[in-house]
Amino acid sequence: MTPANTASQDKFILVVEDNVLNFVLISRILGNMGLHCEWKTSGAQVVDIANTFPHIDLIIMDIRLPYEDGFVALKKLRRSEIHKNVPVVAITAEASPAQLEKAKKAGFNGFIGKPIEPDRFTGQITRLLNGEEVWELA
Repeated sequence: MTPANTASQDKFILVVEDNVLNFVLISRILGNMGLHCEWKTSGAQVVDIANTFPHIDLIIMDIRLPYEDGFVALKKLRRSEIHKNVPVVAITAEASPAQLEKAKKAGFNGFIGKPIEPDRFTGQITRLLNGEEVWELA
């Protein structure tokens, strides 16, 4: 086990993603990093869902979600006393400079464009878990 895996064993990540294939890729990468994650498919009721977990270290959230998009879900999280300080990274196939700026202004802690590159994604997640912001289109 690498030192990165040792340090990350107690980390918990909530993934809000409506595409099954994207979630499978994300969960495999996180699992290989020694991280535990849970998957939800909608931004609707994200605070209620988040409340079912004792602790969340990071939320990876697609911007384009059914019912309520990632921007609406982020507003709800930021109003929650329990989750207002949890880092939330936007992840989207709609990776453009305009979307990145919109995500910054909305209060996301990072932006990762799809398609996800597994080798790069590992570093991005490590940086986010270390308190850094990640703003990358691809």
